[in-house]
Amino acid sequence: MHEARAFWSVGDGKGEIRPEPLRTPGEDEVLVRALYSGVSRGTETLVFAGKVPPDQHSVMRAPFQEGDFPFPVKYGYLSAGLVEAGPARLVGRAVFCLFPHQTAYVVPREKVVEIPAGVPPRRAVLAGTVETAVNALWDAAPLVGDRVSVLGAGMVGCCVAALLARFPGVEVELIDVDPARRATAEALGVTFATPQEASAGRDLVVHASATEPGLQQALGLLAPEGTVLELSWYGDRPVTLSLGGVFHSGRLAIRSSQVGTVSPARAGRRSYADRLALALRLLRDPAFDALITGESPFEDLPRVLPALATGELPALCHAITYGDR
Repeated sequence: MHEARAFWSVGDGKGEIRPEPLRTPGEDEVLVRALYSGVSRGTETLVFAGKVPPDQHSVMRAPFQEGDFPFPVKYGYLSAGLVEAGPARLVGRAVFCLFPHQTAYVVPREKVVEIPAGVPPRRAVLAGTVETAVNALWDAAPLVGDRVSVLGAGMVGCCVAALLARFPGVEVELIDVDPARRATAEALGVTFATPQEASAGRDLVVHASATEPGLQQALGLLAPEGTVLELSWYGDRPVTLSLGGVFHSGRLAIRSSQVGTVSPARAGRRSYADRLALALRLLRDPAFDALITGESPFEDLPRVLPALATGELPALCHAITYGDR
């Protein structure tokens, strides 16, 4: 195997598949043949549309990104595959890697994490998003018996809700404008509500809708002393927020969470590798399969990304398949 193929975003709503040379792996490297990758719809469609703000170009770089924002850029970070060359103990093993959409790749062996038994490689592409949810809950630190709303039933919001559903005594409500997300909420074991039906008096609201009205409503759902944990990424869009009303008198709080840094609550005791390994273990739960809402072959990515970006193809996580699996 001397050449792979990779998907690149090239601007003007277009993407293309390009050849990529493959070197022979060195002593501390592995050659991985991709089985599945996942499209992280929120972030990747913003990248595809060229909406990464200039002051965030360095922050938003993916671990194995090639090219620079805005274009051309090879971007992505949800790949599951089989090790075909490298240390004997890894050859033939299924692994997860924060790599873009590419048929095969060579990376340092410490950059792949073995997929645990009981986690199918297709489900493993969710690991990066579950890792974001883990970090968010380290930041939010919900308590037993809390009333928590997750506003925005996209990929990140659903992963947060799925983990919260496993907290003892926590009442979880997943809120979205799309009533079709009710079935997803049921599969995850949480209550669903439209914005008009949403419960108030919440101890914590995790906001993941990436909309101004969503963030404003998140504040309005809080009980006094409550907190909004903001997980949305708005790209280059400004956000206007009204902080009148009960914001001050209720002593409400808004804080951000971002997966690029291990939460300070655990940074002294957990590494990035520890966090990702935990996310993969959590994916033993088959309920997460509800978040993979479609799949397409790798060759179709130049048509799939524009359809995801415009909403023509609705999806939570869209899986990309690679040849024989």
